[in-house]
Amino acid sequence: MFLFVSLAVKANNGDSVKVMHWRVGDADREAMIYIPAGATSKPTPIIFVFHGHGGTMQNMFRARGFDKLWPEAIIIAPQGLNTPGQLTDPAGKLPGWQKAPGDMGDRDLLFFDAMLKTMRKDYKIDDKRIYATGHSNGGGFTYVLWAARGDVLAAVAPSSAAALRLLPDLKPMPMLHIMGEKDPLVKPIWQKMMYEKVMKINSCSATGQPYAPQATLYPSPTGTPVVLYIHPGGHQYPQEANEVVIKFFKSMAKR
Repeated sequence: MFLFVSLAVKANNGDSVKVMHWRVGDADREAMIYIPAGATSKPTPIIFVFHGHGGTMQNMFRARGFDKLWPEAIIIAPQGLNTPGQLTDPAGKLPGWQKAPGDMGDRDLLFFDAMLKTMRKDYKIDDKRIYATGHSNGGGFTYVLWAARGDVLAAVAPSSAAALRLLPDLKPMPMLHIMGEKDPLVKPIWQKMMYEKVMKINSCSATGQPYAPQATLYPSPTGTPVVLYIHPGGHQYPQEANEVVIKFFKSMAKR
């Protein structure tokens, strides 16, 4: 594995946004990364943000705007590789992520490992505050990370995603799940089955309480609550959810 930086933009406050490159196996990988100025001197959270099938790291980074909502955290938006889709693009002409541990030689899990290794080497990382979120195929990969790297993560926030076959590999972890009630691609019935099973894994209460507009919190005596953000739209990600994701991540740390 090797690493280099192809672009670094310095903000007036000393923070920077970089495109960093790794060689992982036989593939060149890259990610757009926001680094707060204090990352070398104090424990710093990390949020990994995974685009959907056919997406780009640039669009994901800009659309989420997490660097503005939590400027003290490192934000990493990786770029996927061309991948056959489960629901679209069977020829694999568009970028995406592996769908299960062991799929595609674990190329994306190894990429995650390489990124985290670099962050730990170059910056002071708060190992109790490492998070993952993603949309659609990126949400599915968020579940893959939970199954295969769950000991690393403090909380996850998948959107428009389900990964029912991974349920036996999931251990209790705080989760925020975002779902459109009219999602034509990842059917709401699949997503509902997924989050209901996770609520059982997490020992969540059956009674929820208001958390944010369109979001309900289901507490857990084990400290692994589930927040359901259910919006009336389709497969598109609602921009209003960004603040809710950051609110959730800020409130969650590994014990």
